[in-house]
Amino acid sequence: MKISKIKKMVVVKKFSATWCGPCRALAPVMGQIKESYVGNSNVKFEEYDVDVYNEETQKYNVTSVPTIIIEKDGEVVERFTGLSSKIAYVNAINESLK
Repeated sequence: MKISKIKKMVVVKKFSATWCGPCRALAPVMGQIKESYVGNSNVKFEEYDVDVYNEETQKYNVTSVPTIIIEKDGEVVERFTGLSSKIAYVNAINESLK
């Protein structure tokens, strides 16, 4: 009997602001990461401008930007505040997919 693995849904939420320099530096990095998961239906990317999406910003208690939150099946499993390396984000996403 073959047991199939049930993949988990991972959502990567990016909180940023147009006036934030580090957020602008993060944008192309997140774009590359997002591109690498095209075709993977288990990973979803969402972006929130903290000046526009106040409710979402408060829900996740975002007080600094950029902030990246990774959720697995609706639960926060990783949180990055400020800039981190591309590999740190990729490793966290991949770990969440396990």
